[in-house]
Amino acid sequence: MPAWRLCLVGLLTLLPFEPAAAALAADKRESVVERAGALPRSHTLLVAIDGETVIDEGFRGHATDETANIKSLSKTLISALVGAAIDRGVIESVDQPVVELLGARVPADVDPRVSDITVGNLLSMQAGLERTSGGNYGAWVTSANWVGDALTRPFVAEIGGRMLYSTGNSHLLSAALTEATGRSTLALARDWLGDPLDVAVPPWTRDPQGIYFGGNEMGLTPRALLRFGELYRQGGVHEGQAIISAQWIEQSWQPRTRSFFNGDDYGYGWFITELAGEPVYYGWGYGGQLLYVIPSRAMTVVMTSDPTPPSNGSAYNTRVEALVSELIEATGNQDNEERTM
Repeated sequence: MPAWRLCLVGLLTLLPFEPAAAALAADKRESVVERAGALPRSHTLLVAIDGETVIDEGFRGHATDETANIKSLSKTLISALVGAAIDRGVIESVDQPVVELLGARVPADVDPRVSDITVGNLLSMQAGLERTSGGNYGAWVTSANWVGDALTRPFVAEIGGRMLYSTGNSHLLSAALTEATGRSTLALARDWLGDPLDVAVPPWTRDPQGIYFGGNEMGLTPRALLRFGELYRQGGVHEGQAIISAQWIEQSWQPRTRSFFNGDDYGYGWFITELAGEPVYYGWGYGGQLLYVIPSRAMTVVMTSDPTPPSNGSAYNTRVEALVSELIEATGNQDNEERTM
């Protein structure tokens, strides 16, 4: 789908409207639940349509009210915190150089080009620095200073150029949030997201300097993820309270680069694709921790899975996306039936 159409659909979905109730037929529900349970790594599946939870299932002894390690889906939450910081004036904009926020955490011997890396470059994985993910991940997380290590890696691409998926980018944002506010990323997540949404945000991994891991290892219940996804679907408003600005959601859902791994577009912490002919925005964590928002169907889908190696990555996600496509088609067929009655 052309980028302009995705942006237009994103804008339209942020306008207030009342979608018609989209019931999920019992046979379709059973089919989706059965196929989800048959996936080799699946733990839970949650689906909300028009704000109503229509599927709430656990598999292999797991439940949707139990905390799950959401792995790199944490990056989508970090993006939301950055948006909340911009809404509050804590961060000037996505164009602010991250070194201005990190202050003394920036090593003295960094490449001068680091000063040109913006908050937006980190969010869209276009910092140009060598990745800290993949084969470099182990050395990075065993380093004495994660922020310093990420910033002193060599440039392997132009700033603002091709996508280089790197958890170090998200961790720099966590450090920037901590420096700019004087509060931990955990405290911010609880204050700006957890409390307003009435969901628990437990502590998670921290680096040697005490910065909460930005972009991995967060723990949330699938039901909390569903509520977060619904927040974005509803333009940043939950129960009448504006938590994230609609403008930030619009910015986050604009395609800015493209993933080398699956060919999907990427915005600010969100992947962007098309399933069953509809625009879909999703967050993705290792092992199959997935959050899908389908505004045109007033639908949010959460899938959690075994977060431990081995993971077959994109192949597993393709099977989950087939389930999401089935849900989209089912509600589309329902809409067509209602229009012909």
